[in-house]
Amino acid sequence: PRLSPSPSPSLHYSSKSYQVVDHTYDAVVVGAGGAGLRAAFGLAEQGFRTACVTKLFPTRSHTVAAQGGINAALGNMEPDNWRWHHYDTVKGSDWLGDQDAIHYMTEQASQAVIELENYGMPFSRTEEGKIYQRAFGGQSYNYGKGGQAHRCCCVADRTGHSLLHTLYGRSLKYDCEYFVEFFALDLLMGPGGECQGVIAMCLEDGSIHRLRAKNTVIATGGYGRAYFSCTSAHTCTVD
Repeated sequence: PRLSPSPSPSLHYSSKSYQVVDHTYDAVVVGAGGAGLRAAFGLAEQGFRTACVTKLFPTRSHTVAAQGGINAALGNMEPDNWRWHHYDTVKGSDWLGDQDAIHYMTEQASQAVIELENYGMPFSRTEEGKIYQRAFGGQSYNYGKGGQAHRCCCVADRTGHSLLHTLYGRSLKYDCEYFVEFFALDLLMGPGGECQGVIAMCLEDGSIHRLRAKNTVIATGGYGRAYFSCTSAHTCTVD
C-alpha cells in the first residue's frame, strides 16, 4: 500500500494559478477509522481500485478511543439470540432507529466479531478460551424479560485501540491508496444529483485534489461533536 500517492503521468494539473491534481478511482472512501478502513480494504479485496482519504493518520482516528466493547449475540456466557439484541437496540433508540439497519447489524454482529478475531484482534477470554462478554447498558435476554445480558465483546477497556490497530494492520495487505492528512472539502456531484467523487485539500501544501469515482463511501464519524458538550476529541469535526 502507498501511504502518500505521488502524481502519475495520467494525472494532470488543471490550473496554473492554483494547483489542482486529478485522480480517478473505482471507489473513494472518506475516513480511516474502523468503518473507513474496513470499507476501503473490503473494496480493494473485491478488485476495485480504491482510495481512502483521511485527515489523520489512520491509527489516530477516534475509533482508537472507544472503551466498552462490541455487542454481539455470541452466547458465550449464557444462551443468547440476535433477535433479543435487535429488540434491545430498537427499544434503546426509543423506536426512532432504522429497524431494517438494526436488523442487519444485530444479525451480522456475531459474524463481524469472529471476522475480527480471525484478523488477530486479541479479545479478552473466558477460562474456556471463548471470547469474554461483559454486561453492558440496555442489554437484556428474552425481549427484556430475562434479566441483564452479557453480550459485550471487549479487549479489557481498550477495545477501540485494539480494533483500529488490527484493521490498520490488515489493510496493509491490500493495494489501497491512502491520502493521509488530506481534508475532504466537498462531494463532486453530477448534473443528475449523483455523487462522482470528492474534492480534498492536502494539509501539507494546500494543494487541491479532485478524486473522481463512481462509488463514494462516507465513513467520517465524529458525530459526538454535534452536541455542545461531549468527550470526543477536537479532531472530530462533524463534517
